[in-house]
Amino acid sequence: MALDELKSAIPDFAKDLKLNLGSVIGNSELPQQQLWGTVLACAIASRSPKVLAELEPEAKANLKPEAYTAAKSAAAIMAMNNVFYRTRHLLSDPEYGTMRAGLRMNVIGNPGVEKVDFELWSLAVSAINGCGQCLHSHEQVLRKAGVDRETIQEAVKIASVIQAVGVTLDAEALLAE
Repeated sequence: MALDELKSAIPDFAKDLKLNLGSVIGNSELPQQQLWGTVLACAIASRSPKVLAELEPEAKANLKPEAYTAAKSAAAIMAMNNVFYRTRHLLSDPEYGTMRAGLRMNVIGNPGVEKVDFELWSLAVSAINGCGQCLHSHEQVLRKAGVDRETIQEAVKIASVIQAVGVTLDAEALLAE
């Protein structure tokens, strides 16, 4: 199992990450599609080759092809949107907030899976990328769709652990060179 391989690669000083990785994925109460779509989107967003290489095969095995593609689409579109909307929010001139984005985002309207799943994956990626405006927007859509706070927090926990594992493993790989 790739998850076990990934956990075994985590150094002893990051034992909490090893335990948390097993917990947030292995003990998740999310439905399979939400869980593995979140894992895949976050593995991509982590930018860690090791994390993606270890988690992608298991995600692919646990997702239908359309969900696999949609999770990758969520990571891709949020890579763009998180930079754009975070920057617009951080600029001191409020006029930027009134300007038309002019960026194509068709996948958000038609992701190929349940809208709630895509929104959850987009929220998790936005957590990794640190876009408060996107986090707020996706959380509001999820809450209006009846998604409870526990489910949203579960996705954020997955995002935080996957990101931390990626940072740790990539740093260790660089230090070993």
